[in-house]
Amino acid sequence: MSGFGHYERTADELEREIVKRGIAIGIDWQDAARLRELAARALSCTPGCMMKMLRSPIRQEKLTGELFALSELMFENMRQSAEVGMHTHGGPAWKAFGRALYEAYDAGVVRDADPVPAMEG
Repeated sequence: MSGFGHYERTADELEREIVKRGIAIGIDWQDAARLRELAARALSCTPGCMMKMLRSPIRQEKLTGELFALSELMFENMRQSAEVGMHTHGGPAWKAFGRALYEAYDAGVVRDADPVPAMEG
């Protein structure tokens, strides 16, 4: 099974980074209501929204954008490992946020498309 260990290692690294961002923005991983609110915001954030957050000079916005980006990386890591028959998961912080993401998705929160920029001419 060598060669597949990187999925678990990647999940562990992503978990650590998710925890760091969570601490920095004051997330209580036991606060399901706050996590659902954050998850709804993450799911509705378009790629343009994500770039705006990641480039924000406001530390909280930037860290929140990083948390959202890390969650996408975690889902991608889990998807890729599942494709090769591996069950990969993150730790407690990821499980709490991941559960909130699934709940928000099940509640109908979806990402709107970025508006199409007006053509100059």
